[in-house]
Amino acid sequence: MKQGINQHQNLQVFDAHPAVADVKSEVLAGLAQPQKTLPAKFFYDQRGSRLFEAITQLPEYYLTRTEIGLLRQHGGEIAELVGQGSVLMEYGSGASIKIRLLLEALQPDCYVPMDISKEFLIASANKLLDDYPWLSIYAGCVDYSQPLELPKALAEAPHKLGFFPGSSMGNFTPAESQAFLRRARTTLGSGGRFLLGIDLAKDEAVLHAAYNDSQGVTASFNKNILRHLNRTLRASFSEELFEHQARVNHSQSRVEMHLVSKIDQMVHVAGTTIVLRKGESLHTENSYKYRIESLQWMARQAGFELEKSWVDDNGYFALVMLKAS
Repeated sequence: MKQGINQHQNLQVFDAHPAVADVKSEVLAGLAQPQKTLPAKFFYDQRGSRLFEAITQLPEYYLTRTEIGLLRQHGGEIAELVGQGSVLMEYGSGASIKIRLLLEALQPDCYVPMDISKEFLIASANKLLDDYPWLSIYAGCVDYSQPLELPKALAEAPHKLGFFPGSSMGNFTPAESQAFLRRARTTLGSGGRFLLGIDLAKDEAVLHAAYNDSQGVTASFNKNILRHLNRTLRASFSEELFEHQARVNHSQSRVEMHLVSKIDQMVHVAGTTIVLRKGESLHTENSYKYRIESLQWMARQAGFELEKSWVDDNGYFALVMLKAS
C-alpha cells in the first residue's frame, strides 16, 4: 500500500485481493443464453451511480426514504438490542445517510466497510472520518459474494453486527441469497447479528410506478449499461434502439428490468456479433420482493433466527434483525 493512502490515522485497510472480473467472458456468456442477460453490476460507472442517486430521490421510488425513515425511527431500539462495544460490518462501502444514522445510534467500537473497489472504499471511509473523528475504521477490500477471511483482530471480535441495507439482497436469486446468508453466518460467528433491509411484496401498481418513473430516470439508468459496455468492450449498442421495461413477475416475486429491442438488429460486442430480434429483450436486473415469513425461513436455513423486525406503516419495507443461532 502506498504511504499516506489512508489519510486518517484511525483508518486501517485489509486487502483480500479480490479477483478482477473477466468482463468479456461474463458479458458474452449472458448474451449467449436463450434469455439474453447483462450483469447488473455494469450499471454502475460514474454516470450510472449518479443516475441511481437521482432515482432514490424520485417521488415514486419509496425504498430509500422508507428505509431511512425506519432507521431514524428505530435507531435507538436497534442500539439497545445490539448493545455497546460492537464491530459494525457493512456489506458494501457507504458514506451515505443510512450508515451515518446507524453509526450515530450504535457508536460502535469499530466500523468495517467492505467493498470490491479499493479506491471507492478508502474515499468513502475518509469522508466518514472527516465527520466522525472518534470512529475507528478497518476497511476491507473484498468480494463479499465469496467466502471472507477476516484479519485475526476482526475474526476474534465477539460482538459483530452485519449491515446490508437498500434491499440489495433482492438482486440475488433465492439460491444466491441462501448462499450469501450462510457466508454471513460464518463471518459474523455465533451470537453475531445481521441487520437487513428488505423490500416487501406489495401492490403491482406501486412497484410499476417505482421502476417506471414518470421522469424516465430509471429508463436512463437501465440504458446506461449499454453505454458502459460500449466503452468497456468496444460494443456497438445504440440506446435509442432499446426500450426500458420493468415487469412484475408474480410467480418469482420479483421485478425484472429489461431492455427490449425495437428492431431486428446486430450488435458487436468485443469482436462477437449478437443477433437481436424485434421484441427480444436483454434482462438486466432482478429485484426480489420478500414476505417476512419467507425471509425468516431462509434465514433459519442459514443458521440465523429472526430476532426482531420493523415495518413502515404502509407495509412497503422492513428492517429485520437476524441473530446467529
